[in-house]
Amino acid sequence: MANNKKDKKEQKGTEDKKKGPLGKLPEGMTTMPTGGQFLSNLVTAVLIFLIISTLYSMISKNKSKVEEVAISKIAQDISAGAVKSISVEGGMVNAEYMDGSKRKSKKEVDASLSQTLVNYGVSPEELATVAIEVKSESGFGYWALNLLPFLLPILLIVFFFWFLSRQVKGAGMQAFSFGQSKARIIDPNDAGQKVTFKDVAGAKEAKEELVEIVDFLRSPQKFLDIGARIPKGVLLMGAPGTGKTLLARAVAGEAGVPFFHLSGSEFVEMFVGVGASRVRDLFKMAKKAAPAIIFVDEIDAVGRVRGGGTGGGNDEREQTLNQILVEMDGFEPSEKVIVMAATNRPDVLDPALLRPGRFDRRVTLELPDREGREEILAIHARKKPLGEDINLKVVAERTPGFSGADLYSLMNEGAILAAREGRKTVAQFDLIRAIEKVMLGPERKSHILSTEEKKITAYHEAGHALVASVLPHADPVHKISIIARGHAGGYTLKLPLEERRLQSKKEFLDDIAMSLGGYVAEEMVFGDITTGPSNDLQVATALARDMVTKYGMSDKLGPVALEGSGGRALFGRGVEGREYSEDMSAKIDAEVSKIMNDGFARAREACTTHRKALNAIADELVIQESIEREDFEKLLIVNGITPKRKEEKVI
Repeated sequence: MANNKKDKKEQKGTEDKKKGPLGKLPEGMTTMPTGGQFLSNLVTAVLIFLIISTLYSMISKNKSKVEEVAISKIAQDISAGAVKSISVEGGMVNAEYMDGSKRKSKKEVDASLSQTLVNYGVSPEELATVAIEVKSESGFGYWALNLLPFLLPILLIVFFFWFLSRQVKGAGMQAFSFGQSKARIIDPNDAGQKVTFKDVAGAKEAKEELVEIVDFLRSPQKFLDIGARIPKGVLLMGAPGTGKTLLARAVAGEAGVPFFHLSGSEFVEMFVGVGASRVRDLFKMAKKAAPAIIFVDEIDAVGRVRGGGTGGGNDEREQTLNQILVEMDGFEPSEKVIVMAATNRPDVLDPALLRPGRFDRRVTLELPDREGREEILAIHARKKPLGEDINLKVVAERTPGFSGADLYSLMNEGAILAAREGRKTVAQFDLIRAIEKVMLGPERKSHILSTEEKKITAYHEAGHALVASVLPHADPVHKISIIARGHAGGYTLKLPLEERRLQSKKEFLDDIAMSLGGYVAEEMVFGDITTGPSNDLQVATALARDMVTKYGMSDKLGPVALEGSGGRALFGRGVEGREYSEDMSAKIDAEVSKIMNDGFARAREACTTHRKALNAIADELVIQESIEREDFEKLLIVNGITPKRKEEKVI
């Protein structure tokens, strides 16, 4: 069972294709033939050679053999009247007899047949009874007939060696292209892949920062004339799904320049030096196509701190990073090539990347606020037929903490739900259901609870909802459900009354108590504890530890940060052991335990004081399985609890 908690995943866009006048970029290595493939090709070539040779031999043998006799024998047969016709081809004489048999003979090439026969005693009268035909021995057929027996075996051998050498040639070409860049190119004239600032919403400040980059790429001379130098590198930092890649493509689309896109992991290979070679090749291509933008996504894959041990540093990755640093340092103002990179882990990047002259402009992309979410939803709804009841403002209000990728998934899931039910338009109900699907996962309709389990789940979620409604700094409840979704057997959806960037200690303490409400309700009603609150305990304990070690919210330890935002990576120093003593560790554990116990006591007090309301909420859940905010507030009012309103929110 889970509260309003979720993991955010970055949605990956479709891979860009290379088009336009920039020409084709080598795509890198293809699959090299293995030993088994080469042996298979060799066997195939040998079989083809044997089959052709066999067919040629069979054709040669199947030709009817003609008896070869002396020319004097043919002359005697003509005198005896046994010869029907004679054909002459050069020095070859072919005779056809009256009985259908054939014989052949040879004569002198320069001598005529008639004179030769007369010399052998054939009279002109006897010769006149025989049809004599002289065939031309010139032309293609003659030469083919004479040369084919010699050329055919040679051609077969040449084909055999060509077939085998093609495999070796392929491997050789792969070796030559091994160090070439694998960047994908988006041509500025490709309308199908062009992205502009109109396609990006919820990042006003980031777009304003990048307008100067667009101006420089469009008309760099006005900057150069006054002695200004545009930043060589722009680092986009933000949580997954906030639109870093989309914003980089929008800069290229606005400027109308080629966009070279690849991931940081595509530089690194098993062999040392390949990554550096690909970096050189990438920058060489970009300089030829200047003005242009090079975009390296997930640059932390290759740009981690050198020598810090983070990510298992190796010579190949460090050489690749060194080459990137050298190429960025070697830029001149007239080259008009800008490097953009994106990462969600700026704390692990090498300081040399972040110094002025390299990535000297850093743009942070935050999660969108309510207005930004509404604008993003409107962009994703452009090509979707929306029903008349659609209200994107309501959807934006119910999705705090959603990234741009989450909102895209929400609109897509809403359209899928409408299509699944055979409707032509997307209704508001589809989007509301899609919020829960993106947050927690699809409904597990096959997960049927027994009567006892259903009752336990109902009291568990009722405990969460009741504590959230009673404590002054907890967010109000919008929905309660005991329908299983994803890994959660039930859930309580609570949303803030208004957007906020900062959270106070009082809000954290109420959140911890609310997380323990289900645990308390199970123990109070059933006198036992199930595995249901396991996730609640993990979330609450992690929050309590962060209060002590990160936010300085411990009364006993005071304002001290003992761990970084990454757990154990403080100030980009890499993964190290803890930097505090055993005594301090014991104090941290004691403070975390105290916060958890205080939250447990507050949750128990709320459930004990309002036990009647707890029972009413649980009974309604058993019957309805889901309770929306309006019905839930009615239950609270009936049981003497005033629902929270915006003007009553305690700051």
